[in-house]
Amino acid sequence: MFERFPINRRLLYLCLFLFFMNLLLILWVYLISKTNETKGTSDRGPGAKTASLRELASSKSFQIGSSVRFESFISERTYRQRVNQEFNMITIANELKFETIHSKPNQFDFSKADFLVDFAMEKQIHVRGQTLIQSEALPGWVTQGDHSKEEIKQMMKKHIQTIVSHYKGRVATWNVVSGAFNDDGSFRDNFWLRTIGPEYIELAFRWAHEADPHALLFYDDHQMERWNAKSQTVYQMVSEFKKRSVPIHGIGIRIQTDSDQQFSSHALSANMNRFSNLGMQVQIIDFDVKIKNNNLPFKENLKKQAELYGIALKACLSSSHCTAFMMQGFTDKYTRQQESFPLIFDINYKPKPAYFTLMHILSQNNAASRGGTSLVRFIYAHERRLLISTPIVV
Repeated sequence: MFERFPINRRLLYLCLFLFFMNLLLILWVYLISKTNETKGTSDRGPGAKTASLRELASSKSFQIGSSVRFESFISERTYRQRVNQEFNMITIANELKFETIHSKPNQFDFSKADFLVDFAMEKQIHVRGQTLIQSEALPGWVTQGDHSKEEIKQMMKKHIQTIVSHYKGRVATWNVVSGAFNDDGSFRDNFWLRTIGPEYIELAFRWAHEADPHALLFYDDHQMERWNAKSQTVYQMVSEFKKRSVPIHGIGIRIQTDSDQQFSSHALSANMNRFSNLGMQVQIIDFDVKIKNNNLPFKENLKKQAELYGIALKACLSSSHCTAFMMQGFTDKYTRQQESFPLIFDINYKPKPAYFTLMHILSQNNAASRGGTSLVRFIYAHERRLLISTPIVV
């Protein structure tokens, strides 16, 4: 009995030692995790909090996002992380365009677009499909073949309905037709106009709606940030479509400008409200501000760039029917205009003044949700179809 006591005592000391070592380990893990949290937000600037553009926009029932590219997405983890962190909507930039997805007759390549859509669904990010029918960049088998008018109509119908049906219930919004008018309001010369006639626009919307009755269908164009010949023509087209029950739900206003230019927030808001009065949603899309090679210091140009981003976002938020602010990319690392630094993150993913301007505007009156038309008109109820097995780590 007396011989066992020293053994029990040694066991007690050992248990106490292990207990305190576990406590120290737990404390160490906690401190490391807090340090990593701090590092994760350190690139947003002094005094930055963990809020993101996505969180602030979502709290207002508003969509903010960027066009994304498959090659950048697949090659760089930081790119994917920024998309997931900052945006609640993406535009698929090129992977759904005619020459990419339907480059050969009777052959559709959905692989790259599927990859982006699957990621977005997993991360609860809305998807904007761009563009079903555009004025340019068509494959040769479409433009150079000897086809009758009826054959071309059936070709266009098959193209639209195959793509929209493939993403039924997964892509919330489609740019159905893009850039159909010149700045003077006349029809822009293109293959579809020459072969089918002006009715190609109406047909495109009807066929897209047949393929997915719940998707939001948009017409988009540039040079519509004010009331001019083009925006007046588009307004008249939408008015006629509404009278004939053509399924059109919104207008995308494409804005690419530069730091030397200025546009009126009032004029932009007024034009949005005109379309809103027709029952249309309005979205600013493909927005960027290129920095011109002028005599101003670079910091001053960054300030002017931020001001223009702010003017556009404020105008959108001032209209109850403006449901999204979409940019033409988000990092200067992946832009065709790299020398003009047009986006809100630099080539190292460091946020620029334009980013903080957007954050500030979205944070104002953040407790109250915006009124107006909700973007989401359906629930993603379909099973995701994973056609590419390449792993994504975010």
